[in-house]
Amino acid sequence: MKYLKTIAENCIGCNQCMSVCSQLYFKEDNPEKSCIQVGQAADGSFTLSVCNQCRRCVEECPSQAITVNKLGVVLINKTLCINCLACVAACPTGTMMTWRGGLLPFKCIACDACAKECPSNALTVEIKEG
Repeated sequence: MKYLKTIAENCIGCNQCMSVCSQLYFKEDNPEKSCIQVGQAADGSFTLSVCNQCRRCVEECPSQAITVNKLGVVLINKTLCINCLACVAACPTGTMMTWRGGLLPFKCIACDACAKECPSNALTVEIKEG
């Protein structure tokens, strides 16, 4: 299964990953529209939140708009999506997202764009068996 591995202890909180992601998928620099989210813990360290490809959303989608490709990446077919957001509600990690005003869900597809731009090597795309 292909997924975006996060190494939070390497994160410097520059938010470059969120910028790259939102610009790639939504053509604007908007953290609300990033498939990866960077947060800050009480101790000052950073947290990285991104889809782990668990597939719970696939089970919950009533229109079968969410599928898994041959690499194990969960994908959303926007033409089949009925905007019910059941996938967002079912996501155990809160990484199937929508933004204020947005009707369609979105999530990380392990495209590697953010990892390539991360200055601290806090992100990498990996493949694991399973």
